[in-house]
Amino acid sequence: MADRVALYLQDAHSLQDAMKYVQYAESRGFEAVWQAESRLVRDAVVPMAAFAATTRNIKVGSGVINNWTRNPAVIAATFLTLDDLAPNRIICGIGAWWDPLAQKVGINREKPLLAMREVVTVVRALLARERVTFHGEYVHLTDVELDVVHGRKEPRNVPIYIGATGPKMMALTGEIADGAVLNYLVSPQYNEGAMEQLIAGARVAGRSIDQVDRPQLVVCSVDDDRKKALDAARKLVTQYLGQQPHIMKASGVKQELLDEIGQVLTWPATEEQIEDAMRLVPDDVVQMITASGTPDEVRRKVREYVANGATCPILYPLGDDVRLMIDTFANGYSN
Repeated sequence: MADRVALYLQDAHSLQDAMKYVQYAESRGFEAVWQAESRLVRDAVVPMAAFAATTRNIKVGSGVINNWTRNPAVIAATFLTLDDLAPNRIICGIGAWWDPLAQKVGINREKPLLAMREVVTVVRALLARERVTFHGEYVHLTDVELDVVHGRKEPRNVPIYIGATGPKMMALTGEIADGAVLNYLVSPQYNEGAMEQLIAGARVAGRSIDQVDRPQLVVCSVDDDRKKALDAARKLVTQYLGQQPHIMKASGVKQELLDEIGQVLTWPATEEQIEDAMRLVPDDVVQMITASGTPDEVRRKVREYVANGATCPILYPLGDDVRLMIDTFANGYSN
């Protein structure tokens, strides 16, 4: 395959179907599958284990777990266990979560940068099979190591990626992480600012931006019927326009549209509200922040994200035909 490409799965399909899609993606040359864990719908770890156990070569990443609800020692033990299932194929993707969900479950996300730095530092040390004593503001470990009774006792090759969106978290990612999971539903031009921050962070650590991998989530709705493809993406776009207006504005969406949608949608939005707001979202906005349309159109859009800094598109399939999307990118996106 000429170009790196990966699959992104959330909770739209049964786990049984998801496993089949991952196996099919592996057979078509996809590099990795990333399993989401965002809302209180589907845990990432159980699907990751299922994917790891039923494939041979494809990498399996969390896209992303959060750094608040699991103790970092438990995170390290979990990913060591996954690495037992699929040696050298596991990626730990971790993010800072989001409000109001975090608040609703009793978590106050103060000092997110410090919390992320502490968690990543400790998880990496434990996976390196070090004995760790660490007393920070959020993480407290005293003389802790992973207790491997059966299996490989050497350091584990589990790279840590941070799902960063804001500029400060992006800079931290450039400094301390193996890679950045760049967000979706942003325009390719949004990546320019992200790259600046990643470069600045990498410089702090004395390394090159080429040492920071940059896979990017990309919403991908592909159909030979262009209208059908756009309509499949419009619902998700509409929800993000209402829930994440700051990201949408940074991507070039006009404030007037954001204001209109904000008057229609609440959180959590009802299906009726979403349907009403969808009528306000034009095709050009859908195509600005997603790869939606015919196979040629979606490949062309993905090339824009790569041209602006992404190293591996992580394609989030919308619509009924997941295999069509996989087939569309089976030979990369340069064709």
